[in-house]
Amino acid sequence: MKVKVKLTFFKSLRFRIMVLLVIIGIVPCLLTERVIVRSYESRAVELRKINVKNQCDILGNQLMEEGYLEHQQSETINKELSLVSTIYNGRILIINESGRIVKDTYGIDEGKYVLSEEVIKCFEGEDTSSYDKKNSYIEQTIPLTDPKSKHIEGVMLVSTSTGEIVDSIAFLEHRGSLLMLAICLLVVVLGFVLSKVLVKPFARVGKAIEELTDGYLDEEISVPDYTETQMISSVFNKMLKRMKVLDDSRQEFVANVSHELKTPMTSIKVLADSLAGQENVPVELYQEFMQDIAVEIDRENQIITDLLSLVKMDKKASELNVEKVNINEMMENILKRLKPIADKKNVELVLESYRPIVAEIDEVKMSLALTNLVENGIKYNIQDGWVHVTLNADHKYFYVSVADSGIGIPQESLDRIFERFYRVDKSHSREIGGTGLGLAITRNAIVMHRGAIKVKSEEHKGTTFSVRIPLNYIA
Repeated sequence: MKVKVKLTFFKSLRFRIMVLLVIIGIVPCLLTERVIVRSYESRAVELRKINVKNQCDILGNQLMEEGYLEHQQSETINKELSLVSTIYNGRILIINESGRIVKDTYGIDEGKYVLSEEVIKCFEGEDTSSYDKKNSYIEQTIPLTDPKSKHIEGVMLVSTSTGEIVDSIAFLEHRGSLLMLAICLLVVVLGFVLSKVLVKPFARVGKAIEELTDGYLDEEISVPDYTETQMISSVFNKMLKRMKVLDDSRQEFVANVSHELKTPMTSIKVLADSLAGQENVPVELYQEFMQDIAVEIDRENQIITDLLSLVKMDKKASELNVEKVNINEMMENILKRLKPIADKKNVELVLESYRPIVAEIDEVKMSLALTNLVENGIKYNIQDGWVHVTLNADHKYFYVSVADSGIGIPQESLDRIFERFYRVDKSHSREIGGTGLGLAITRNAIVMHRGAIKVKSEEHKGTTFSVRIPLNYIA
């Protein structure tokens, strides 16, 4: 359990914020410390070179004035050479024009010859200097020029130690390390505290959501500390409202199903009890009761059939049996099947087709959906009314419009007519045999085909359903 808690902490936003704060706090300090130390080293070496060169330039002028390259007996010059080499903890070599060492402050290489690249370059008039960081010394060459002819007659090769610079750098690095350790500890502590403070609003969001998991309350969560928490709160509140609507819809659906299935059964039981409670029932009455029972059974069967159709519509669209279908012929067949129903109410049934249309659809499901629309237009129409069906298409969709001269739909009911078992006028719907599932089935079938359905209606002025379906089905 402890291991799991630790792993959860390492995956948490708080840990990542803490790491980010630590990185932001420590990395710049480390870089700054490195830059300062390196800058100090570079500056110290450069100053050492300048100071040594200035000293050697003065000393070189004195050497040339006293002809030291030919005669090295000058006590003054020798003392000054020894003093400079001692001050800078270095070594000075005086080299004549032939490359021979005429003076070595260490006294070990006098009389030897030097043919190094630096010395040759110096004789050619190019001052050279180099810094050997590994061995901690600076090597410089200073030309010895004749004051009159300006001819380079010798070279002063100076090697000076940078030990004190190295010691200073080591001291700075040691102090810097101590300072960095203190900064790291401070940053880690501050990162731990700040990360806890920063994620606190998210914890409040989680707690608020957790408090609502036991049931849907009318309250809404609100954590406006950050834009993100405000956005999460807003999205959750929208989801909560949607879940409330779905829960209410589910409860209403269950209640409606129970009621719709129970009503025919109650009627059948009443009729059956009436027959069972009477003796010597006339054949005519017996036949009348049996006909009523048959009607109730048919009604029960119709409800169950529609429910099964709806369940099938709720399945994945991958179960669609899609094929190329002639939409014009399909609509003609639908109207042909419904014409007897229209003739009974003397309703004019008209199909207007503007062009030949072939589309990729599941013919059974789409035929059922469009049949429901046309049949509703007939059933909820007035005597001697009309139902006009128009069929059209463009390069991407085909369009079906079903308009009628019927009783219309109240404005407040338009948003709910596609809900299962919803009826605008329940008593009138039962009179004409409606189950309240037809439009729900229609909408599901259209949505499965990636289509859309819209309705416009006005009471006592008719209703128009507009359907749009893609010509080519894309799974």
